[in-house]
Amino acid sequence: MSTDVSRRWTRTVGAASLGLIVLVGQGFPKAEGTGGGRAEQTRRPDPAGNAAGHVQPPPESAIPDGPFGTMVRMGSDIFQDTGRHASGFVGNDLRCSNCHLDGGRLPGSAPLWAAYENYPAYRSKNRHVNTFAERLQGCFRYSMNGKAPQLGDPVLVALESYAFFLARGARTGVSPPGRGYPKLAQPVSLDIARGRDVYAAKCALCHGASGEGQATADGYTVFPPLWGARSYNWGAGMSSVANAAGFIKANMPLGQGNTLSDEEAWSVAAFIDSRERPQDPRFEGSVDETRKAHHDDPLDFYGQTVDGVLLGQNAPPSGTVPP
Repeated sequence: MSTDVSRRWTRTVGAASLGLIVLVGQGFPKAEGTGGGRAEQTRRPDPAGNAAGHVQPPPESAIPDGPFGTMVRMGSDIFQDTGRHASGFVGNDLRCSNCHLDGGRLPGSAPLWAAYENYPAYRSKNRHVNTFAERLQGCFRYSMNGKAPQLGDPVLVALESYAFFLARGARTGVSPPGRGYPKLAQPVSLDIARGRDVYAAKCALCHGASGEGQATADGYTVFPPLWGARSYNWGAGMSSVANAAGFIKANMPLGQGNTLSDEEAWSVAAFIDSRERPQDPRFEGSVDETRKAHHDDPLDFYGQTVDGVLLGQNAPPSGTVPP
């Protein structure tokens, strides 16, 4: 971290917000099919989760027959292979299940069932009360670096149907255990150099030395890119170091959640989120104005100089751009 960034962090860390948005990480393809989409092999929720008050979402075998069940299955397919089933709205190599593990079921990885029951809700990000469908639109625009489907589009209807199905038994308007990502105590400073070492030791094998991720020969993302032109953009919730650190602590390395120390999680999140990525779609004409309007937070590296690079200055374009 540059000296200026480090000093600003130290001065302002006490007042920093750990506001939650969601979305990136990793999911694998699952043994049981979902009706035409890829399969996803992520770890199942810990059976002890129920003892902690976590909702146990229904299995795929409980999806009903008929038109509603067809829509739920479509939503599951989109969720687990987004670029294939919603290609017109996706501008990177991520899929929903990269950040919401086990098909949106896993507590501590922003599970879909917990989000669904807490909308409509006010969001400071766009300064109005959002429906769940609007929240999904934001995921496409920022985390998928794409464009938002119109309200009523079959893609949104399918995803909302899938979320409704997973939320069966959850209580409306109650923030349950396991919602979102864990909030870690803030460190005094962020150590990007330390994060580089943690990344090389714990993350690069799957996500690549340059954060490029890994995909199958036919383009299916197995391990998502964590920075660069094919990753989430600067407007995504995961570009906040706090969100990334919480996700990493609880879920990474894949299948080994809660094995990194808090310091390691913060450091590697800082390293990842201090790499260049697609431009914020809310770009205000200059990096400085965009930071003032949307990124004025020491947990956000947009518009800050790291390793001699002004982040955001040479960001790849946002939106549904070709590979």
